[in-house]
Amino acid sequence: MPQHQPSLEIDGPLATVTLRRPHVANRLELIDLQTLQAHLREVDALPAVRVLLLRAEGKHFCSGFNIDAVPGVDAGALFEALTDAWEQARPVTVAAIQGGVYGGATDLALACDFRLGVRRCEMFVPAARLGLHFYRGGLERYVNRLGLSMAKRVLLAGETLDAAAMRESGFLDQLLDDGAALSAATEALCERLCGYAPLALAGMKKHLNAIANGRLDTRALQKDIAIANASADLAEGVAAWQQKRPPKFIGR
Repeated sequence: MPQHQPSLEIDGPLATVTLRRPHVANRLELIDLQTLQAHLREVDALPAVRVLLLRAEGKHFCSGFNIDAVPGVDAGALFEALTDAWEQARPVTVAAIQGGVYGGATDLALACDFRLGVRRCEMFVPAARLGLHFYRGGLERYVNRLGLSMAKRVLLAGETLDAAAMRESGFLDQLLDDGAALSAATEALCERLCGYAPLALAGMKKHLNAIANGRLDTRALQKDIAIANASADLAEGVAAWQQKRPPKFIGR
């Protein structure tokens, strides 16, 4: 993997993607978007992976796509494809946000299931200032995750949110004091999620997102419920609960 492209590490049930352009606030180039898509396809194809962590090196989390990098490229379409795919990822996704998050990168974070941050975090989207119309998927995620009023404050008024406002708005699920606390909380959350039953975890994630988007497939929901109810994992989970021991799930 070239030095500055996003890296992928897989350790049992946990996959970690790291953004590695700290010298430019982890700005994403076209090759980075392609690499992130490739990493996501690889992770989705590995049933043993239950959790996907997105993190970054340096002071900032991500400053979005370098819109000057490739003349004629539709940055919105590229980001929409990536963020939609990230939202639909089979594993549960976690973003560890150690600093500023800007532009389309705010939507990449919103596409994750959980977002943890620190007190030095901030976010803003300069789309209106640049004359850039945000794409449909991002507009929907902003309204679904943060509500219409907050979406307008960020996207229309161009308001900068500090860490406290990010936590209050629901952008951050947890707000930690510093990087060490962020690492500890992220590790604890990922470890907890990795210990849960894969069928139930992935199924509920998929259908919760579908409900939020008004696209619930009731037949698919009932099928996944039936599969989980008939699984060895459910029997193991009940037995472990009764015996007061940690369960050992196998994903079937």
